[in-house]
Amino acid sequence: MSERLSQTIDIETPELVVVSYTVAGLGSRVYAALIDLAICALAFIVVIVAVLAMGSRSAAEQLDRPSPSTAWAVAVMIIMQFVVLWGYYLLFEGLRDGQTPGKRLLQLRAVRDGGYSVGFSASAIRNLLRFVDLQPLFTYLVGITSVAVSKSGKRLGDIVAGTIVVREALVPQPLQNAAPALPVEPGGQLTAVLTDAEFHLLERWSDRRASLTPERRAQITAQVATRLRDALPASETTDNMASDGALSRLLTSERQARERGAAARGATGASRDRYAIVTTRSPRWITFAARLADAQRRGLSALGEAGVRDFVAEYRALSVDLARLRTAARGEAADELFYLGRLVAGAHNLLYRERRSSVRDILRFIAIDVPTEIRRSVIPIALAAAFLFGPAIIAYTAVVRDPRVASIFIPTAMLDRAEDGVTRARSGTGYIEDPQVLRPVMASRIIANNVQVTFAAFALGVTAGIGTLVLLVLNGVSLGGVFGLYASKGIASLLVAFVAPHGVLELSAICIAGGGGLLIAGALLLPGKRTRKRALVENSRRAIRLIAGSSVLLIVAGSLEGLVSPIPTWPLWAKLAVSATTAVVFVAYLRGGVSRRAAPAPVAHNDRELLSLGGEAMATASRAL
Repeated sequence: MSERLSQTIDIETPELVVVSYTVAGLGSRVYAALIDLAICALAFIVVIVAVLAMGSRSAAEQLDRPSPSTAWAVAVMIIMQFVVLWGYYLLFEGLRDGQTPGKRLLQLRAVRDGGYSVGFSASAIRNLLRFVDLQPLFTYLVGITSVAVSKSGKRLGDIVAGTIVVREALVPQPLQNAAPALPVEPGGQLTAVLTDAEFHLLERWSDRRASLTPERRAQITAQVATRLRDALPASETTDNMASDGALSRLLTSERQARERGAAARGATGASRDRYAIVTTRSPRWITFAARLADAQRRGLSALGEAGVRDFVAEYRALSVDLARLRTAARGEAADELFYLGRLVAGAHNLLYRERRSSVRDILRFIAIDVPTEIRRSVIPIALAAAFLFGPAIIAYTAVVRDPRVASIFIPTAMLDRAEDGVTRARSGTGYIEDPQVLRPVMASRIIANNVQVTFAAFALGVTAGIGTLVLLVLNGVSLGGVFGLYASKGIASLLVAFVAPHGVLELSAICIAGGGGLLIAGALLLPGKRTRKRALVENSRRAIRLIAGSSVLLIVAGSLEGLVSPIPTWPLWAKLAVSATTAVVFVAYLRGGVSRRAAPAPVAHNDRELLSLGGEAMATASRAL
């Protein structure tokens, strides 16, 4: 009964059958999150120990005077830590159909609204929003609050991604010992003594009586006996002890009658078939429950082609049973209805999982879908560029006119670097010291930091764009102020030589990520004819393509910034040539996608599958395999 008191959400399957999912509670989600956090912490420790254990020298010597192999090991450690931090949830949920190890242990799963598989796109959206859900830092306060107040238990990441975390555990089968149905005479129908309401009253009395005081128990027994006096012998409704035994015998008799398919007294129409449906079909449900549990544990492909075909056929048969049972129950809560709904919901989620992406799919996504979306989103990207470069121009002009204002918004370390830059410009030693052995470390650190900045620009779009715009303005002010500071000292060429190789790609990536955040904001502020919920889901799927594109650009830009930009021996024209080359390649990349007019409307892979599922069991089976 406690399971039935849990929060549920109803969806309609493509077979036009309504099934219910049990929403995961706050406690189980926090417990699963703690398990995942412990795994991530362990992974961090393993990575660090593995790096420090490399080489024959001590850890201190490796850090003081690193060798090339140590530098590359540290670079790998930085990347691995980034992957653990951001990739753990995305990869597990994307590859394991919405389950991290913590969720799997707690029998939870993240699914898309409608019960469909999350896939990589929805997984990326809901997990990048952790940047906001985790605030205040490491306490997950925003996410916990959102789950607690949301009617469907959604944190901000779930709201934007259009996902929900559900429980997959089945409730105990209520009719495992059901007796075979009695034969029904032509024109006749087995009928129980009590109506459904009276039967439920009797069940509640039986559940509660053991926990009541003798006085209270006697009082309630008398009330129930009075209510059911027509079904009890007259001699047993006046004495409390006799009534207690009579009610127990009546409950046993009524349970046996219903287990044999008897209809409730007074039931008419479809409701007369309710218990007959349960009695005749429950053995089949129990068999399917075991098959479903096996498929959830090992995967649908483990059933084999014939097994998947049978699984699909059974799923459809149970969907029909569920529809009939819902009609017969007439909206009343029932254990057997809840149990069958769990079975159909679990099978639905298993059958409608997304097809695993192949290498070809990934390459197509990066080479075609991403540039197509960048061109389609030119307006929010241009707006993001305005909020980046507008403040940069203002800050540049202000510092050039009065270098003293630089100390207001430029960090002290950057001011000191600019002072050292005058000497470096004269000696030709470059913008910064260039210990060649540490270039891999610089590159990996820059990539990780910059990609996280773009993640933040995307996630802060959920603040109605305010956080995204603030991030863009702050970066713009910092960028313009630093360039103005170097220009005021007459050493702008020193900074240009450092920034040129990676600047085109890095600044473009920031604008593209900012455009993704503004798409999220646009869904909240200007949803148009769409509901905000639908606008958020649709715009977030577009925005995640922009984030994928900006991440690819930043990987290349970070590599250039760490490996090429610091080289002091390259003249300015050579680095400008690198910059021009990156610009040409970037423009060519943007032109490589499908033209906007020719691009088909975005349709989720699962939606296309839904259109073809009806009547095509073999097609579903082949997709599942």
